[in-house]
Amino acid sequence: MSAIDRMTEIIGLSPVESKMPFVYMEAVDCGTYVRKKIEYKVNGRSIPAYLLIPKTGEAFPAVLINHQHNRELNLGKSEVCGIEGNPLQAFGSALAEKGFVVISPDAICFEDRRINVKGTISNAEQDDWNYFLALCNGVLSGETLAKIAIEDAMGAISVLNNLNFVDKSHIGCLGHSYGGNTTYFTTAFDKRISYALASGSVVSYKYRIENNTGIEKASIIPGFIKEFEIADVIKEIAPRKFMIVCSDQDKWSKDAPEIYSIAKEAYISKSVENNLQIKQYSGGHALTQERFDFIINWIVNQSL
Repeated sequence: MSAIDRMTEIIGLSPVESKMPFVYMEAVDCGTYVRKKIEYKVNGRSIPAYLLIPKTGEAFPAVLINHQHNRELNLGKSEVCGIEGNPLQAFGSALAEKGFVVISPDAICFEDRRINVKGTISNAEQDDWNYFLALCNGVLSGETLAKIAIEDAMGAISVLNNLNFVDKSHIGCLGHSYGGNTTYFTTAFDKRISYALASGSVVSYKYRIENNTGIEKASIIPGFIKEFEIADVIKEIAPRKFMIVCSDQDKWSKDAPEIYSIAKEAYISKSVENNLQIKQYSGGHALTQERFDFIINWIVNQSL
């Protein structure tokens, strides 16, 4: 059994339709692009998302953007699209203005996928409790948050794959922090993604355990580290392009250079050494304008 097949077995991933139908909920004119609220379904789960579509052009490059966590479960797709939250997380609106079709879904338990309240209204204590319950229920049932996050992100790629105005050879994926974790796992399993970037998220389970940094709930995969580490996941992205953005004082990407070196072996073996890259900054976990600009420029360059 191959490594990727074994990872699929451990996580318990279920098949996702290659072309995903969806329904439009509403549309907002944003000047150079239209923001459409949509909903699609993956294995019985309804997933709200924003789809940003440029007004001019024919075959657009496209990108799936996975939102961060930041202990703000009231912010998901809206922060990515520049509606609420930190402007340095608004990758979606920035890329739509540069001619990309963008899809940004809410992860399970975020924004419109919360139980007690919808939208971006904060309900922090109840949100945290419901997220913990989702973790517990998932471990018991086998429908872990990790499994759901990966399948739902693959469903978003299937939505893009169902759009006749999307250039299927230029579908990318990116995310920061929690979103970065979703990005490299999804890219490993979904070969339709031709390039990806993960920011502030490439860190080994070993480092997190030994340094008590904590493990985000959607990164908890029972039994996974008996056989695999994060470097093994990134190896499965080869030969496709993957960029690691990290910083030297960020505990959530502290050993990213070591992971890069290990994963590089897979790229060297396929004679595509330059397709795996790393950019390390000085500083902590939070994005800066410099890092934001680098991420946008790197994604744009992959569509050229």
